[in-house]
Amino acid sequence: MNASSIQKANPGMNDAILQVEHLSMKFGGLVAIGDLSFQARRGEITALIGPNGAGKTTVFNCITGFYKPSEGMITLNRQDGSTYLLERLPNHEIPARAKVARTFQNIRLFSGMTLLENLLVAQHNKLMKASGYTVLGLFGFSGYRKASAESIELAKHWLEKADIVDRADDPAGDLPYGAQRRLEIARAMCTGPELLCLDEPAAGLNPKESMALNALLMDIKNTTGTSILLIEHDMSVVMQISDHVVVLEYGRKISDGNPQSVRTDPRVIAAYLGVDDEEVETVLTEVGDEDVIEQLDTGPDSAHGPGTSSSYLAGPVTETVGHSEGERVTVSKGASKAGQFDARAKAAASQPASLATVPAAKPTAKSSAARPPAKSPAKAPATPKTSGISNRLAAPRGGTADNLTRIKGIGTVNEQKLNQHGIFHFDQIAAWKKSDVEAAEAYLAFDGRIAREEWVKQAKLLSRGKETEFSRRVDAGKVETSHASGKTAAKPAASKRGGRK
Repeated sequence: MNASSIQKANPGMNDAILQVEHLSMKFGGLVAIGDLSFQARRGEITALIGPNGAGKTTVFNCITGFYKPSEGMITLNRQDGSTYLLERLPNHEIPARAKVARTFQNIRLFSGMTLLENLLVAQHNKLMKASGYTVLGLFGFSGYRKASAESIELAKHWLEKADIVDRADDPAGDLPYGAQRRLEIARAMCTGPELLCLDEPAAGLNPKESMALNALLMDIKNTTGTSILLIEHDMSVVMQISDHVVVLEYGRKISDGNPQSVRTDPRVIAAYLGVDDEEVETVLTEVGDEDVIEQLDTGPDSAHGPGTSSSYLAGPVTETVGHSEGERVTVSKGASKAGQFDARAKAAASQPASLATVPAAKPTAKSSAARPPAKSPAKAPATPKTSGISNRLAAPRGGTADNLTRIKGIGTVNEQKLNQHGIFHFDQIAAWKKSDVEAAEAYLAFDGRIAREEWVKQAKLLSRGKETEFSRRVDAGKVETSHASGKTAAKPAASKRGGRK
């Protein structure tokens, strides 16, 4: 029986077997999962992926009863129409009544028992019931003999599916690593689950073993109708067998869709590469993924990735919790790489009028020579004020810009962006008001970074010809800079001239 025939026999097959709604899990001051919502559809393989520490295993532990979530609802819908709220069930009733089985990151077999015995242990509930929870099985009670024979046949069936039936009488600890992984899945299937949760089943497998695992999982999906929810870091496994992929970062959902749309989602790429947003395009250019580069240039496609669910709107983790000893546990605001990408896309869409209306003219030798001497040698013509940064200039004074990379936090990419919007000199940054800082942060998608790194304070020192520890490192050539020589110190504004001598 294939997956389509199973769906025809069961009209509810296309419905969600698992619904996670507004799930949150907190450990003291640590928010491991924050307002997470997603669905796993019946008869499909749903992959839960994300960087290390994203909260994937915590989600599994909440679903399977090892943790009781701080908030939220986890609903499992069985094929017989019954519904269970997993967060309310006692731990042992989740596999028994809700028919949820799981494996763990680390193999947990009975290594001294044979393969067959490991699979019989998984059926102990059925055998105990057949014995009347007494010693009737020892006396060959007919009902127990029948149940025992059925259990052995089921165990042999799954040993054959896992391609290890020829070693049924060998100790489980003697199996190769990949075969032990398949045995663990076979043991879980002996419980007759409707939802099979696999925590990194391909971890540590070589390519041949990964192919055998893929074949087993596809066989489970196509012949039994069991829905599979898996955590996996091996993207070759995820992309080959998954019907639906959910991506987590810092306990938040950043993408949700089919494997192809998730693979090309810029938020997912930013989260996995772990680089600053301005570096993502460079990395993609090197690998030649033009489709993704185009998405980075134009903003995310609303048809791909998450909808406007509460999980997606939750944004970066910003909780700060006070403890009795005075300790404060804080997750840095804007730490999410995916969140940074969204902030930059939003800023680019909302700030064109205020920040990009008057592009800065790049100085050339001809334009510098043709420019007549200014009446006031101290200042070059300022651009009209807008709702953006107030003290922008059309061009650097005297045709030479200060080396803004001497300010800690302004790299070569951000210096270029600031120059494009009329910021060339230390004294401009030194004169920024709160509204200027907010406008610059909105454009650069920095979310508090300018104040945190004290750009204005550094700029005031550098504009007076003084140095900072970081500027000395730049001058010594220890930090990358776009200027020929690291040191391009600002001179007093009155000494600069607008034209050429």
